Amino acid sequence: MNNPLKKVVIVGGGTAGWLTAGIIAAEHNAHRDDGLDITLIESPDLKPIGVGEGTWPTMRDTIQSIGISENDFISCCDVSFKQGSQFVGWCDDTSANSYYHPFLAPHGFGQSNLTKHWQQSKTSTSFAHTVSFQPHLCDYGCAPKQKQTPEFAAVANYAYHLNAAKFAQLLQKHCTEKLKVKHIKDHVTGVNGNIDDNIQSISTKQHGNLSAELFVDCSGSSAILLAQHYKIPFINKKDVLFNDTALAVQVPYANANEKIASHTISTAHDAGWIWDIGLPTRRGVGCVYASDYMTDDGAEAQLRAYLSNTLPQNIIKEANIRKLSFIPGYREKFWHKNCVAVGMASGFLEPLEASALALVELSAKMIAKELPAEQSIMPITAERFNRRFHYRWQRIIEFLKLHYVLSNRSAKYWQDNKATNTIPDRLQQLLALWQYQEPTYNDFTEIEEIFPAASYQYILYGMGFKTQVRATSRRIDNQLLSEKLITENQQLCQKYLAGLPTNRELIDHIIHQQMNKKCAN
Repeated sequence: MNNPLKKVVIVGGGTAGWLTAGIIAAEHNAHRDDGLDITLIESPDLKPIGVGEGTWPTMRDTIQSIGISENDFISCCDVSFKQGSQFVGWCDDTSANSYYHPFLAPHGFGQSNLTKHWQQSKTSTSFAHTVSFQPHLCDYGCAPKQKQTPEFAAVANYAYHLNAAKFAQLLQKHCTEKLKVKHIKDHVTGVNGNIDDNIQSISTKQHGNLSAELFVDCSGSSAILLAQHYKIPFINKKDVLFNDTALAVQVPYANANEKIASHTISTAHDAGWIWDIGLPTRRGVGCVYASDYMTDDGAEAQLRAYLSNTLPQNIIKEANIRKLSFIPGYREKFWHKNCVAVGMASGFLEPLEASALALVELSAKMIAKELPAEQSIMPITAERFNRRFHYRWQRIIEFLKLHYVLSNRSAKYWQDNKATNTIPDRLQQLLALWQYQEPTYNDFTEIEEIFPAASYQYILYGMGFKTQVRATSRRIDNQLLSEKLITENQQLCQKYLAGLPTNRELIDHIIHQQMNKKCAN
């Protein structure tokens, strides 16, 4: 090899930087002399937002592959188990309506047309509750596994809610001590290299120039390398996804033994929605809204009114509410020359469905798997990366928009979300298709599809969408098999509700176990 790739510099820390460092370092033996040389530089002044974050089930594999114990992760990062999302008040103006997007596919998904059977049964039970036992677990605050279940294993697919600041600290400790990632706290003062060529090095205030063959931009929305140096344009998607602001707050539980929700609670309001994430010691709550439709004062009033349902006024008055502004969209390119952006440097859409950390995972894993051994093939890798992630960002946008276009809420924000000119063409085509056939694998062609057909079914039928019955029958329209699968799901539901601990019981057990282990050592 004439120009091997031996060294990577990551600009920016936080969850995105350290998660990227961990994934690449673990894959490329950074702890060995013949492994990849990885340096992460972060500003000593930047403080994490720390609003609490949701993840996807992919995080289980990520944590395990990096080499972090799940029990250590849970006890160190205020982690709770997440089994999906609940959408309250999204269908219409009444607060009584709600539905789930669980992490488990419908029981027997693809074997029989469960949607047809559910629609024709005229049952008052929601689609998700009929075809999956997981919404029932969420209703009762159940954990996804028993106390004796091994780390990362489960009876119900799960992800995590976590304290992002503590997660970044754990990742930093693990990456530097176990994976031998070099850590520099310093200010980046310049980028060296012609805009039409590769970056040669970055200049720092105290550590001179740091050179590498590949630079990973994890510098947040400022995108120091990709945007400021290379001037890669930003694709604004506010014409599709209206939300651009959030008010975030951390609040205690009303009592110490209060149930920890096994899911993200997303409650609609007149110009957006409110998230509610339960961690072991506190809740992270935030009001997401579109500034074109609601003022900051109006959003704060919505947030305080929501909190008043569960907390006394003295706690609400003392709450430290922080405003976060963002522009929904992504970069025209994610990998340009020898620079690739991960995290908010590549873009951000909105908190709905917790895609931010998942995109960090997916980006870092593709970089790790396809890291070019020779610099001459980097343009090929970059083109593949850009193509894959343009597809993924577009699919996320469509899936998020789906939550809004089916609503019958009366406020102007919700009605404007249904305007045809705000709905991506592909989503319009799929909605037309799904009027006559349910979403299937054939609608989504990627091997690692960002959201599977089952997820679309949960949103569609949770929002009251109707698929018309065909004039002729198909093999998959098997009523007896559908009845059998639904009965099996009910039996699984009864079994797991009887045998699973609550989310809080399992988390308390793990934390107590870890404390005893530390005392023994």
